[in-house]
Amino acid sequence: MTSTRGDNGDSTSVTADATVATDATVATDAIDVLVVDDDFRVARVHRAYVERLEAFRVVGVAGSGAQALAAVDELRPDLVLLDLYLPDVFGLDVIPRLRTAGHDCDVMVVSAAREAEAVRGAVRQGVVDYLLKPFDFEDLRGRLERYAVQRGRMLGTVVRGQADVDRVLAGAAAGPVAPVLPKGMSAETAGLIERTLREAEGSLSATECAGLTGVSRVSARRYLEYFHTAGSAEVSLRYGATGRPERRYRFVGAAGGLRAGSGARTGGEVPGQGGPVGVVRGPMGRPDGLSRPVGRS
Repeated sequence: MTSTRGDNGDSTSVTADATVATDATVATDAIDVLVVDDDFRVARVHRAYVERLEAFRVVGVAGSGAQALAAVDELRPDLVLLDLYLPDVFGLDVIPRLRTAGHDCDVMVVSAAREAEAVRGAVRQGVVDYLLKPFDFEDLRGRLERYAVQRGRMLGTVVRGQADVDRVLAGAAAGPVAPVLPKGMSAETAGLIERTLREAEGSLSATECAGLTGVSRVSARRYLEYFHTAGSAEVSLRYGATGRPERRYRFVGAAGGLRAGSGARTGGEVPGQGGPVGVVRGPMGRPDGLSRPVGRS
């Protein structure tokens, strides 16, 4: 029986999670996720993040390498969110044991481990992604959504030739198709945001981007998050004295040729009022409500 610590530190059965997931009226094609973290508070936050995404469901939580192995054997998840600093074993050592036991679940590393050797080892073990703590929901959401697309593509791929193999390995869609904007976004505004981000010296916050473009801060953040999910912008967190960290965006690749999808607007936004807002700098601190390791995580 695999167990994990509850909010009060007591042991609770992982199989209870499996029962809940089985009885719930969720889609049969949902991606089942096992969360592995030695800190039950961090695991609780990560679980809440995953459960906010319709395509995913958490079937269990484990607090050690041994619990993770037993939980995978019992619950058969599609994806494991794996911390590396576990109390009984280094997280990467769990992966070959899973393969030896015949499990083919995917693994996404979620850890504070920044050592180059850990990253290289994760790549050698075939992890689908590597996300550094601390992070917020948007960081994890982008990676999980990208994983879901790639997983669906791989499951539905019929290999007729080298081009099909190349598309799977590259994680790219067939042909040079311009990305389709989500519903409610306009190609004109997306182009404006992209140019502003590309021409910026360094990174921009959503507030700064809004001031430079004349769109609302909410709209600026939505477009910036889209570019982040599409892989053309990277996100960093700037910590202040209190409160949540500020998300800052930096252009890293072209996303040109944007076209409006079904329901997307083709007209530009009416610029609003507002100007650049200075960023308050403060001493480094942990963000409230994010993955917050106790000791190492």
